[in-house]
Amino acid sequence: MDPAPPSATPGPPSAASYSEVEATAEFGELRHSYRTFAFPVTVAFLAWYLLYVLLSSYAGGFMATKVVGNINVAFVFGLAQFLTTFLIAWIYARYANAKLDPRAAAIKARLENGATLEGGS
Repeated sequence: MDPAPPSATPGPPSAASYSEVEATAEFGELRHSYRTFAFPVTVAFLAWYLLYVLLSSYAGGFMATKVVGNINVAFVFGLAQFLTTFLIAWIYARYANAKLDPRAAAIKARLENGATLEGGS
């Protein structure tokens, strides 16, 4: 039997290739872009959530204040938690599509095609 013809596409990248990519300045910039968005937003959201929990625990009178009809401040804060979650997800999706995904796709394409990686540090 004849051996199978060689594949037109290269095989999966090696572990060494991933290490090379991780050492590039381009990957470092991608990671920095992600972190400059994710860390502050995460801290802000956790602080916002902690405020809600603390107010619910220690400011019962304030949280029980009626806003409209039977809707009180606690209910409004609770709904705002959901709204904030969806808002952050939407903002992150836009940020990732504009800033992160193009860079990641370029790195991925070069890695999969076996192109020479530049900018190693």
